[in-house]
Amino acid sequence: MSFIVLVFLAIGLVLLVAGAEALVRGASQLAVIMGISPLVIGLTVVAYGTSSPEMAVSVQASFAGQADISVGNVVGSNIFNVLLILGLAATISPLLVSRQLIRLDVPIMIGVSFLMLLFGLDGKIGRSDGVILLIGGIAYTVFLIYESRKENNSAAQSEDVPEDDVRSGVSAQQWVVNLGLIIGGLVLLVLGSRLLVDNAIIIAQAFGVSELVIGLTIIAAGTSLPELATSVIATMRGERDIAVGNVVGSNIFNILAVIGLAAIVSPDGINISNAALRFDIPVMIAVAIACLPIFFTGYVIARWEGLVFLAYYLAYATYLILDSTQHDSLPLFSTVFLAFVIPITALTLVVVTLRSIQANRKRKKERINE
Repeated sequence: MSFIVLVFLAIGLVLLVAGAEALVRGASQLAVIMGISPLVIGLTVVAYGTSSPEMAVSVQASFAGQADISVGNVVGSNIFNVLLILGLAATISPLLVSRQLIRLDVPIMIGVSFLMLLFGLDGKIGRSDGVILLIGGIAYTVFLIYESRKENNSAAQSEDVPEDDVRSGVSAQQWVVNLGLIIGGLVLLVLGSRLLVDNAIIIAQAFGVSELVIGLTIIAAGTSLPELATSVIATMRGERDIAVGNVVGSNIFNILAVIGLAAIVSPDGINISNAALRFDIPVMIAVAIACLPIFFTGYVIARWEGLVFLAYYLAYATYLILDSTQHDSLPLFSTVFLAFVIPITALTLVVVTLRSIQANRKRKKERINE
C-alpha cells in the first residue's frame, strides 16, 4: 500500500465534504429565489443529484446484464439511506420532520417500495414496468414543484406581496452562482466518492479483507456517500428539511427513476432473484414503514431513534456478512435478532406512537376548552 493511496483517500474525503457544502448552500439559496420550499428542493434537486451514482451504476449494470448489481445497488442504498444516514444525522442533531413528509412523501416511499416488490414477483421488472415507474417519477416531481409554488404564491398573496416583488432584486448573477454551486457540488461529490471508494478498496485488500466483504460494505455504501455527506452537512448547517428530504427523495427516485430507467434500457428487463424477493426487498419495505411511527412521534427524529437506526444498520450489515460467509454464529445471531431485538423495537415504537397520539388528543381538547 503506497503513500499515494492515502493521499487520494484524503483528497476524496475533502472533495466529498466540499461538494456537499456547495450543494446544500446553492440548493437552499435557489429554493428562496424560485419560491420553492427547502423541503421540495431536498426531495428533488438535491435528492436526484446525490442519487446520480446509483443511476450510473444501475444503468451500466443493466447494459452489461448484471441484474443483481442493478437491483442490489438500489435496495442496499435505500436501506443505507434511512438507517445509517438518517440515523447519523439525527444523532448529530434531532431532526424536525415536515408534516408533508408524513402525509405524502413517506407513504409514497412505502408505496413505491411495495410496487417494486409487486412488479418483481414474476421474477422480472420488464420494460413496461420500467415505463410505469419512470412516468411515476416524472409525475411525482412535477406535482411537488407545482404544489410548492402554489403554496408559496398563496402565502405571498395573503400578505399582499405581489409575486413579482417577491422575486424582484434577484439578478442573473445570483442564478448563475447558485446553479454553479449545485452543479459544481454534484461533480465534487461524484469525484470524491469515486476516489474514496477506489482507494478504500485498495487499503482493505492490503489488510487482507476479502472481496466479498469489500463488496458488501465499501461498494454498497459507496454510491450513497453523496447522500451521507449532503445530509450530515445540511444537518450541521441547520437545513434539516434538506437533510431529511434528501433521504426520502433519494429513495423514491432510486425506485421510480433508477430502476425504471434501468429496466427500460435493459434488453430483457431486470431479473429479480429469489434472494432479493425473500429478504432484501422486504427489509427495504420494513425500513420504509418504520419511518412512519418514528417520524410521527412529535414530528422529530430524536437522538435515541437515530441510534436505533444506526444499530439496525450494523445488525443488517453483520447479517449479510455472516450469511455470505456461512459463519457458524449465523443461526445464533438470527435467533437473537428475530426473537428479541425486533419484537422489543416494535413494542417500543407502538408504545411511543400511542403516547404521541394521546398527547395530541389532549392538546386538541385543551384548545377546544379554551
